[in-house]
Amino acid sequence: MRKARKRIGLLLAGVVLTMSLPMAAYAKEGYTYNYDWWMDVQYSPDAYSVAGVFSAKELGLDTVLSAPEGLFVYDRYIYICDTGNNRILELEREAPDSLKVKRIIDSFKGGSGSQTFSAPTDVAVTEDGYIYISDKNNERILKLDMELNYVMEFGKPDDATFDQSMSFNPKKISVDSAGRVYCIAANVNKGLMKFEADGEYSGFTGASKVTFDWTDYVWKKLATKAQREQMESFVPTEYDNLYMDADGFIYVCTSNVSSDELMDGDAAPVRRLNMMGNNILVENGNYPVVGDLYFESGGGFQGPSLFTDVTAMENDIYVVLDKVRGRLFAYDDQGRLLYAFGGIGNIDGYFRRPVALDHMGRDLVVLDSLDGSVTVFVPTLFGDRIFDAIDQFQQGKYYESGETWREVLSMNGNFDLAYIGIGRSLLRQERYQEAMEYFTLKWDGDNYSKAFKQYRKEWVEEHILWLIAGFFLVLCVPLAIGKVKAIKHEIDIADIFRQC
Repeated sequence: MRKARKRIGLLLAGVVLTMSLPMAAYAKEGYTYNYDWWMDVQYSPDAYSVAGVFSAKELGLDTVLSAPEGLFVYDRYIYICDTGNNRILELEREAPDSLKVKRIIDSFKGGSGSQTFSAPTDVAVTEDGYIYISDKNNERILKLDMELNYVMEFGKPDDATFDQSMSFNPKKISVDSAGRVYCIAANVNKGLMKFEADGEYSGFTGASKVTFDWTDYVWKKLATKAQREQMESFVPTEYDNLYMDADGFIYVCTSNVSSDELMDGDAAPVRRLNMMGNNILVENGNYPVVGDLYFESGGGFQGPSLFTDVTAMENDIYVVLDKVRGRLFAYDDQGRLLYAFGGIGNIDGYFRRPVALDHMGRDLVVLDSLDGSVTVFVPTLFGDRIFDAIDQFQQGKYYESGETWREVLSMNGNFDLAYIGIGRSLLRQERYQEAMEYFTLKWDGDNYSKAFKQYRKEWVEEHILWLIAGFFLVLCVPLAIGKVKAIKHEIDIADIFRQC
């Protein structure tokens, strides 16, 4: 029933937007927003503010950033792949609103091939002090130490699972704690390419589920070879980006989705992959993780949100970046939308072509390819309190979490998740009846059922003696009355016989 309601709601949302001009651009009415249970837009206090926007001028560079693509945050350092200039920028964050260039990485020492880069598209830095660089046009992934000495490289796999007629052009990479490299390569749609720490290629993982229409399948069987070549193939989806969270799970996102797939619930633009490559992303919200719910033409944009990057924080809040409307969507571990903000424009907090996203603690860092700049966002008081409430709940501080959610509610009375958060904290405190009241306010049927089940159990345990007494009264009183009537009848009969 819920899935059907989501699909119908998304379909109606698209129709309503097409017919309604005032909903053309959220940013004109409010910067930060959310959706309520009825899928209506609810504007909100800002969860983030801009700490600074840093281009070549602010960073003191002589050359502007040229089509930068990759971004990685490690400790207080930000690494940027300045792709068009064939270099990596290592920036140090000295203060919330201050970045400086620590060094420019445009070459390295050692190795048998070229010691310079050709269109580097991504970078990753590990806890054990190694820098991995996706050197796209040189068809390799480099592993360097912090002094930029060559360690090893991961090249084109000599394996039957990889088409040997294709070039190996790594676009995005991630490295786990064991030194295994996961790679998204250009024109590869079989999932993530996985390399062991010693450089051995171990195959693909996390391929998306193949979907197709039965009428197309039958038609392909009947069509000629020329017709089949012109038809779309039933193949998995190519990913756009990936991020490995603190628990070793890999978040991936894809922009290869259609409006119809989103409306039908067949698309999964964001996935969380376990070690087996299976999607374990939790989606218990009132609507799926798709970004904007209204995605028909309007405000100069067309089509659904297309996610180009994703990052996940230690409390399992994850944020996805929409390259169509330049917005960031933050979700909690249950797949509930916390807030959305951003847009396309030329003022602080907006972007021209956002391509990469990462986080530094609670702060967010966004790379703009067209503008050649990096924007650093810091949480506002409202955003911080949301983080605090979620952190406290995960740490088992349920009373404190509930009180923090009440503080959030005092700042935004339309924030549905504050009501649900208070209800969840009351549920964990075993105050089931109160929890049911909060879940009722925001139509949270799943959590209401959990609270009601526990409340019913608790009520039965408290009233068990009265229930037993009532049971015996219901059972025994009629028997006793019947027995008394029978005895009285026998006495009356005996009296009659004596009188005779």
